[in-house]
Amino acid sequence: MENAFQVDLRGVVDLLSRHLYSSPRVYVRELLQNAADAITARAEGEGRVAIEVAEGQVRVHDNGVGLTEAEVHTLLATIGRSSKRDELGFARHEFLGQFGIGLLSGFLVADEIHVETRSVTGAPTVSWTGRSDGTYQVSPAPAERPEPGTTVTLKARRDAAEWVDPRTVAELAALYGSLLPIAVTVNGVATTADPPWLSPHDSPDARRAALLEYGRQLFGFTPFDVIDLDVPEAALTGVAFVLPSPANPTARATHRVYLKRMLLTERAEGVLPEWAFFARCVLDAGELRPTASREALYEDDLLEHTRDHLGRQLREWLVRLAETDPARLRAFLRLHHLGVKALALHDDDMLRLVDRWLEFETSDGPMTLAQFRTRHPQGRFTSSVDEFRQLSAVSGAQGVGLVNGGYVYDSDILQRLQRIDPDIRLDRLDPGELATHLGPVDPGADLAARPFLSAAARVLDPLGCELVLRDFDPASLPALYLTSRAAEHQAELREAKEAADDLWADVLGAMERTVAADRPRLVLNHRNPLVRRVVVLKDLSLAATAVEALYGMALLHGHHPLRAADTAALNRSFLGLLDWAVLGKE
Repeated sequence: MENAFQVDLRGVVDLLSRHLYSSPRVYVRELLQNAADAITARAEGEGRVAIEVAEGQVRVHDNGVGLTEAEVHTLLATIGRSSKRDELGFARHEFLGQFGIGLLSGFLVADEIHVETRSVTGAPTVSWTGRSDGTYQVSPAPAERPEPGTTVTLKARRDAAEWVDPRTVAELAALYGSLLPIAVTVNGVATTADPPWLSPHDSPDARRAALLEYGRQLFGFTPFDVIDLDVPEAALTGVAFVLPSPANPTARATHRVYLKRMLLTERAEGVLPEWAFFARCVLDAGELRPTASREALYEDDLLEHTRDHLGRQLREWLVRLAETDPARLRAFLRLHHLGVKALALHDDDMLRLVDRWLEFETSDGPMTLAQFRTRHPQGRFTSSVDEFRQLSAVSGAQGVGLVNGGYVYDSDILQRLQRIDPDIRLDRLDPGELATHLGPVDPGADLAARPFLSAAARVLDPLGCELVLRDFDPASLPALYLTSRAAEHQAELREAKEAADDLWADVLGAMERTVAADRPRLVLNHRNPLVRRVVVLKDLSLAATAVEALYGMALLHGHHPLRAADTAALNRSFLGLLDWAVLGKE
């Protein structure tokens, strides 16, 4: 046996009017929406909406299409039924509302909604009163309206008195309906105007100045630049304002969005691609779909297409800036390089722009990648900032150019450069490779250091490290700890093996045996005065302690992680040298 659902109208009204919307203030928007759609449906004469506020009451008058008594029963008394539905003969895309629930927002501020309406069909004026308990009544109006249209009256509850203050209503009407193509007044004062980006101006410079001022008033900052936006498929026009200061890329950018010139939200997300966090938009769209609360955009294929198209227009603005105003482009990149880098990971044109214009940190100082490759055709890059800081001075002194790829997106961009030019060679530096560029020690000095090297090797062998004596710049650096990628992989395997259970320890042990033996190196710089004194020490126990100290210092200088054995060696060398210094004073 089939049964119909039982609906508690009071509960439905409470759900929709108190929980669908985020704030009571939206009731002004919904009343404006209904009036604007009624005027659109009539499609004759000059549309106008007059809002009157006095003594805790709000009245909204429009000269729209109006309703007959039958339509009042059908539309006002049925939740979810809207006069904008296609089945009633109106094309939905011409209207702001779609869900037939906008009038219920009146219950956010009032317990009773009163409607008087006269249809353009010539039917008598009808009076409808709806209550928050889910009841309503329909009756002939006490007097005929002089012309077709509708008047909606709300008398605020005591707890909602602030929302029907004349100043508040005027501000809300200006906020939501300032761009509507119909005349809107609040207590006789007009609140509407044309969209600033569509308003006529005497010259392009005057238009740009007006838009920059509009952006300043709207967002509280003077934009770096303003970009026109247009997506025909979404019937979208608008402008993007470029932030004049660095933006946080992790913060969600929000935008001001109008639908058919009625404000949807001041905090729309997902309108621009994620990389475009340097821009704030003001948009008016005719075909994008709102959610039921009309406080966000519905995520669908059209919104995705719009997002991609807007991103393309921002990218084209950057390319155009590179061609016409390089100095201004550099100023932009200093502010918003992260957004441009993020885009360069997916767009070859932007990758070319980054290659040519964006400065990176290199061993020769800040310069563009194109300049760096000209100076260092066989240059390298590091994948971490610490590695760059440790090796840049050494590699630069040996003629090996180095780029710091340790910042966000940099390594990915450097590895992607071959997409724009297959001949580009810019590989990641293997620190172990750098040892081959360091000069050998004089044969006589190498022979004299043999006893020291043997003693030092015995100290470093338990630490899994080899000792190498070289002669290189800068002379101020006594020791350098170099580990190859293979050595790093072996160390990771050993750490994982020590932390794993017996089964996984056996598996990791087998993997460790398949990796070719490759140990980190402690490279001592014979050009450093301290190292020259250490390598000729007659007291080999003191020399061993000095080697442990140099080993620990090199680890710390390179920001390498310290194992328990490394920490013990560092402590042992510190205490040993302190003990030797104290004994020497006695």
